[in-house]
Amino acid sequence: MRLTTRLFALVFLFLPVVPLTAFAADGGEPPRQSLVAAQPPGAAIASAHDLATAAGFEVLEQGGNAFDAAVAVSAALSVVEPISSGLGGGGFFLLHDAASGRDVFIDARETAPAAATPDRYRDADGKLDRDRAQNGPWSAAIPGLPAGLVHVAEKYGRLPLGRSLAPAIRLARDGFPVYERLERGYAARREVMERYRGTRGVFLAGGKPPVTGQLLRQPDLARTLEALAARGFDGFYRGPVAKKLLDGVRAEGGRWTAGELAGYQVHEREPLRFDYRGWEIVTAPPPSSGGVALAQMLQVLGGWNLSKLDPAQRAHLTIESMRRAFRDRTFYLGDPGFVHVPVEMLASREYAAGLRATINPEKATPSDMFSGLPTPLEDEETTHFSIIDGEGNRAAVTQTVNLLFGSGLVPPGTGVLLNNEMDDFALLPGQPNAFGVMGYEANAPEPGKRPLSSMTPTFMVSPDRVAVLGTPGGSRIITMVLLGVLGYADGLDAQDVAALPRYHHQWQPDVVDAESGAFSDEVAARLRALGHTVKQPGDRVSGNASSHFWGNFQTVLWDRRAGELQGGTDPRNPVGKAEVRLRQGEPAAP
Repeated sequence: MRLTTRLFALVFLFLPVVPLTAFAADGGEPPRQSLVAAQPPGAAIASAHDLATAAGFEVLEQGGNAFDAAVAVSAALSVVEPISSGLGGGGFFLLHDAASGRDVFIDARETAPAAATPDRYRDADGKLDRDRAQNGPWSAAIPGLPAGLVHVAEKYGRLPLGRSLAPAIRLARDGFPVYERLERGYAARREVMERYRGTRGVFLAGGKPPVTGQLLRQPDLARTLEALAARGFDGFYRGPVAKKLLDGVRAEGGRWTAGELAGYQVHEREPLRFDYRGWEIVTAPPPSSGGVALAQMLQVLGGWNLSKLDPAQRAHLTIESMRRAFRDRTFYLGDPGFVHVPVEMLASREYAAGLRATINPEKATPSDMFSGLPTPLEDEETTHFSIIDGEGNRAAVTQTVNLLFGSGLVPPGTGVLLNNEMDDFALLPGQPNAFGVMGYEANAPEPGKRPLSSMTPTFMVSPDRVAVLGTPGGSRIITMVLLGVLGYADGLDAQDVAALPRYHHQWQPDVVDAESGAFSDEVAARLRALGHTVKQPGDRVSGNASSHFWGNFQTVLWDRRAGELQGGTDPRNPVGKAEVRLRQGEPAAP
């Protein structure tokens, strides 16, 4: 489809395009990083589960670096957080190598099978078959996370892959205690989970669904991890494990091929970079939509000194920046291997200045003034972790299987719960997906194409401080990372950033969604007076009540001036853990 550029965007398309690093958002020069960077006093890891954080430190204590620890944490989360991520899904690894100063973005996003054409997702009335799009074999894309683990370990780690996977193998074999969120998530997806023999074999092994406190053992997953450890890429994508995956998908009516599995490739991409008020922001490029949107929002907001504004005015301007970034997300973003994504234009300082000029400081801009249709969404069941090691290497990693427990399908004998990322594509252009929103051809499925994502692993670097941050949360990931960046820019510590109350606007529907405590009664009233529709917990707007809380923010901070490390874990998640360990091995308070 030829994209029609809307009137407000046309004005700025003819401005000169300038590299992202050439300007500071407030009009100044980019920040100069210190030429003498002291090493951190130890290491810090923040993840969504204490067992995953412990796995990362176990590998660091064996001589591994942040990248080995990232493999360990990722694999451990794949075992203990099947509701959020796993070997059957994909993810993004944003890495910084301290010795070379290089940043790299590892794209291990899932890819569409050739058989997954749009006609496969039509029901008898020609509408989107929601069950097929979200559940079972047709909802599953080719997994990328195992290839990502191998790539990171072999190219950037110090330890053999087997050493980094050992904690996850142990957790899968010996089990871990079921926690309340896992029990609750299974109950929500039970009907789908229990359709499939392989899934019943894992989650009904004792004859009953998982219950908080009981041990969940996954021996088949342990054996799959052992194959990955022993044979690397071929241990998952070729050989016995691959055959079991293919047989399991075909037995349920799906159509994967051996060539699609064996042909999966990790892509290394150049991260996006831009400046915001003395911080260099390093973040995710397409097929993530998060980095481009973050660049747009922060560079729009860079025209105001937010710290000097009252809370209502600050929120108003922030919401208006969200509205504009999400509108562009809908029309322009997709897999850069398949569509042209005008990244330099969308993330440029000039384009942000043009967007800023359309904002009325005294009035909300109705979303229907920007012609178009709603934004594709990604579900909340994702996970993120952040790492800084004692050498200054760092990793920001966000990984997912999409919805709760992904597709619900475990091919027998693998222990691998497959994703349902096909629902992240615009399966039928103009047809609403499960969230009542629509997508277009830039994000339509094609063989080998990667679905658009909101995952936004991010670094912030200033002469004094270095932060690693990210979160799950579907389309809200982008706005949560935005608020986290603004929190660090305001001088908050890591735990305060992880705990920040959240609000979100995504252009369509034209509603500000807010957590409990995000706005005082006075601020909410002022936003409504400016023309915003504010939805808070208990309110019902368009038939849906707002959630009280969302996200699972994980962040670490190195204060280079003070010589301190901090970790921040989201207080909304009781099983998460942020931990700092000093070089001599003594624990430090996060």
